[in-house]
Amino acid sequence: MSGQPVKIMYKIPYLKTLALMGAGRHPVRLSSADLEERLNASSKTIARNLKNLEEAGLIDRTIVAGGQDVRINERGMDLLKKEFADYKMIFRVRETAEIEGTVVTGIGEGRYYVGVSGYRDQFRTVLGHDPFPGTLNVRIKESDVGRAGMIPEMPSYRINGFSDGERTYGGARCHPADIHGIECAIVVPERTHYHADLLEIISPVGIRKALDLKDGDTVRIIVRSASSDAGPDAEDDERNDLK
Repeated sequence: MSGQPVKIMYKIPYLKTLALMGAGRHPVRLSSADLEERLNASSKTIARNLKNLEEAGLIDRTIVAGGQDVRINERGMDLLKKEFADYKMIFRVRETAEIEGTVVTGIGEGRYYVGVSGYRDQFRTVLGHDPFPGTLNVRIKESDVGRAGMIPEMPSYRINGFSDGERTYGGARCHPADIHGIECAIVVPERTHYHADLLEIISPVGIRKALDLKDGDTVRIIVRSASSDAGPDAEDDERNDLK
């Protein structure tokens, strides 16, 4: 193995750790000891690699009393972005999925559950608005069922289950979406009586009335990946689940 790949190997873990500490946004004051446990390396090794990162033009450092101020510069962030793009390719993280279906009449459960405060408060966090008291039910077009099957693999919002003291309510996932320009979210309950080809959709407005829809009308749904930009609690089961 040539020496060059070995020199590169340490960069990503160091840059990732620094970024998680906030160094991608602003200078972070730290000592080698701050990184020893995170990187499972000695202070001598950490000091040497930080110097190497600086010499490689990936971080900016200012030595101060008791430590150093470190910030990942534009070149360092570009390297992390490339790594992120590579992982997206490996795991095939989808940004959007476009599917079509027909409007159908639901069984009325959506109106009830949207009104339950334990759900409503979490939906409000996801949507940024109070959800309309009801859901739009869409039967997925047969040719798009396979594409819709990819939706559960897309990053989504977590809706936690809860108990009100009298009964227990199950959790769900919320997938941000758009129907003909109206912001909405597909709700996928963990426990559901619906078939896999039926979508239940919540929105700040009554979509049927807003789009003048009736049973049998075709709608196009663009499903998006949840992200920290789209709301405060995008999917990251360890750190960003709705609590």
